[in-house]
Amino acid sequence: MKIVFLDAKTIGDDIDLSGFDKLGQVVKYPFSASADIPERALDADVLIVNKVQVNQNTVGRAHRLKLVCVTATGTNNLDKDYLESRGIAWRNVAGYSTESVAQHTFAMLFYLLEHLRYYDDYVKNDHYTNDTIFTHFEKTFYELKGKTWGIIGLGNIGRRVAQIAEAFGAEVIYTSPSGNAPQNGYQQVDLHTLLTDSDIISVHAPLNRYTENLIDASAFRKMKNSCIFLNLGRGPIVVEQDLADALNTREIQAAGLDVLSAEPMSPDNPLRHFPDTGRLFITPHVAWASIEARSRLMETILGQVKDFFTL
Repeated sequence: MKIVFLDAKTIGDDIDLSGFDKLGQVVKYPFSASADIPERALDADVLIVNKVQVNQNTVGRAHRLKLVCVTATGTNNLDKDYLESRGIAWRNVAGYSTESVAQHTFAMLFYLLEHLRYYDDYVKNDHYTNDTIFTHFEKTFYELKGKTWGIIGLGNIGRRVAQIAEAFGAEVIYTSPSGNAPQNGYQQVDLHTLLTDSDIISVHAPLNRYTENLIDASAFRKMKNSCIFLNLGRGPIVVEQDLADALNTREIQAAGLDVLSAEPMSPDNPLRHFPDTGRLFITPHVAWASIEARSRLMETILGQVKDFFTL
């Protein structure tokens, strides 16, 4: 068996992939442009991919190909109709990053809520050494207890965030953009209510026809001026120019993003040069990527290959 990783760099260099070597010949490419794939996939039995496009143009000559494994939950890079016409199976992985993304959600929140960048700079710039009292009150913050946390998209990650928020004493409400039936134990509201009532809003929804550009200028206008907005779903759910405007006009207090409409960040992204690091916090799509999450991901992929070939 020949197993080809077409963009191995997207899962990091620190994850143990030695289990795949026991299954046959393994070839790893850090990245693959679409033009590279026909040759690289030519004699592969298994392709392991993250973002590369798998379609007739890229794998049409791969006559030994039997299985495509996606090292992610989303599979919009696969032409499933074409794969089916060829009898090529595909697999993805769900649920591996729930704890990692939930943890990162709160890391982003506390950075913004408690003005951690400001206070870190204040001490490191030696201002505290010459302060007059033991507490510096320039920036203030509130407790989560009693505040309303609105969640957009109550899947595995959204539910885990809800559990942690409730442990802090927050009241959790959620909305389902696709109109799914209410979930027992959680308070479902319409989007308007969530936007107007929430002190914190976090997005954990997939990108689809219900969520693309969902959070636009009209949505930001409905939010509280004190609202902290977090997007850990997909970048195009938010209209980034409208978010930049909302931050500039202080329609909302702050925003934290782990996802952008174009990744890596586009040079013309309207958020690129926002000056206040205490009100806008962007991380480079790392919420999913704890060591444990990536290890679970690749252990699952290894199991999928073994099961498919009944090894």
